[in-house]
Amino acid sequence: MDTHLHHDHNDHVESHLKSSDLLRDVVIGMSDGLTVPFALAAGLSGAVDKSSIIVIAGIAEIAAGSIAMGLGGYLAGKTEQDHYKSEVKREYDEVENLRHVEIAETKEFFANIGLSEALQVQATEEIARDKDLWVDFMMKYELGLDKPDPKRATKSALNIGISYIVGGIIPLSPYFFIDDSAEALKISAIATLVCLFVFGYFKSKVTGVNALSGAIRVTLIGAVAAAAAFGVAKLFEH
Repeated sequence: MDTHLHHDHNDHVESHLKSSDLLRDVVIGMSDGLTVPFALAAGLSGAVDKSSIIVIAGIAEIAAGSIAMGLGGYLAGKTEQDHYKSEVKREYDEVENLRHVEIAETKEFFANIGLSEALQVQATEEIARDKDLWVDFMMKYELGLDKPDPKRATKSALNIGISYIVGGIIPLSPYFFIDDSAEALKISAIATLVCLFVFGYFKSKVTGVNALSGAIRVTLIGAVAAAAAFGVAKLFEH
């Protein structure tokens, strides 16, 4: 019975962690995907009249941005895995060569959670009998590191890259159908700011921040970036 409950708990934690990772990737990709192409399109709208030029530039930016963001996510995932592996290697070395230090640290952990002296010794002896279990224990409770998903780097790259593309298509889509860049910009601004508001609202809800203020903050950042790009383009045009 105990083992079954423990297994269910692990499944729940694993599912929760995967959901958190996915959410973080989507937030990273979508926030930049909405903001950067929107600012680019707005800036170009201040300099050119034809939407076709903006579409070409926008697609190029979305392609480059999604690859760059995805690669960043991949490298972050690989770095996390490499760091975990190096720490595991160090823990095995310490268990082999500094056993008395690791025993003292393990016993200290049990003392900190309120076990009696006798139980501290018994629990430490039990866990130290299995080297692999001991290392896993020290990784989690001494270093606070959970074993990363070996496919995390690839998943992160795909999640961030796809989210960036989805976000980038929104401000660019009016330029596909409206030839006048100034008119397309109006529709793009409305659509993008609404999406930024909704995105900011749900992002803030999930992260525990005040939803309304978070939504307004995200929307203002996008609006300021686009306005700045548009203004600079107009300035150089004149």
